[in-house]
Amino acid sequence: MTGVGLAGNAEAQARVAESLKAPLLATDISIDGLWPLSGGAIQENWAVDLTIQRESGGPERLECVLRTDSPTGVEISLGRAQEFELLRAAWDLGVTVPEPMACVTDKSVIGKDFCLMRRVRGTALGQKITRDERIGGDRDALTERLGRELARIHKITPKSHRFDFLQPPPIDAAEAELAAMRGFLDKMGAQRPVLEWAFRWLYRHKPAPAEIVLAHHDFRTGNYMLDEAGLTAILDWEFAGWSDRHEDIGWFHGMCWRFARRDLPAGGIGTREAFRCGYEAESGISIDPRKAFWWEVYAHLRWAVIALQQVNRYLVGGERTLDLGLTGRRPAELELEILRMTAPERTGA
Repeated sequence: MTGVGLAGNAEAQARVAESLKAPLLATDISIDGLWPLSGGAIQENWAVDLTIQRESGGPERLECVLRTDSPTGVEISLGRAQEFELLRAAWDLGVTVPEPMACVTDKSVIGKDFCLMRRVRGTALGQKITRDERIGGDRDALTERLGRELARIHKITPKSHRFDFLQPPPIDAAEAELAAMRGFLDKMGAQRPVLEWAFRWLYRHKPAPAEIVLAHHDFRTGNYMLDEAGLTAILDWEFAGWSDRHEDIGWFHGMCWRFARRDLPAGGIGTREAFRCGYEAESGISIDPRKAFWWEVYAHLRWAVIALQQVNRYLVGGERTLDLGLTGRRPAELELEILRMTAPERTGA
């Protein structure tokens, strides 16, 4: 069964409400409002207002987000049930994530898996966050807080948690990531000379294998929410997997995620030092600047490959959305940054 639309589909909405009764311990559920949320290039997100009735007590109103798959996706994205399990593990460790509430894998409901989480307030728009310093409170404190949040995520390790749906923990995370990106690029048949240079540079400077942790794999400005006071949620866990902790650190600091504030290396909101202080205070582990730089270069290669996959959803997959089409501009921008970062006079390459 293929996915069915939710907007204006009373039968589908009734099936959704019925499917949520058991996980929410409800005797009755009504959907009072449902509308699509902007953002999210890989998944569909719907705001849902519910009224639930339990055996005792009066009706309870819940403001939630229903998250499900887009018509097309990218190969490295996890499924919704898998993402939900990771979200629940992070919630249990005190990571600031939306409260995971239910996961429905019965395809007869809407034709695909979906999960429900409590809706949080704020904005995740990278351009807005980096331009408007009234959002998120004190920026040094926010940057340090994000360092602490990432360190908390990295407390999930192959020794502490088992996720059967993830690829086995790699012996050498850098080697495994490069091999994966090489495979994706070759499969697309893309001819990108600068990306070939990036592969060469990264292989020549590859760091030694290190401890493996759960990497969010998309921890960046644009994937966390802020209100006026500060952080309200870390979002979008569909790329998570086992890796070197420095992969997430390099990704967060990439030029591609600084938006309007290219001068602020920590996500366009703060300094490397503030982020480092938060991360090291929470983890008790020092960030290796040379490893972080290597993974920062890798971040631009990885995003370029993902951007090529995204634009293929538009050109080949037929998913005609403006966001996907515009993503076709990104690889050239990323290639320019790769050349800047790996210039021989800068790195001794």
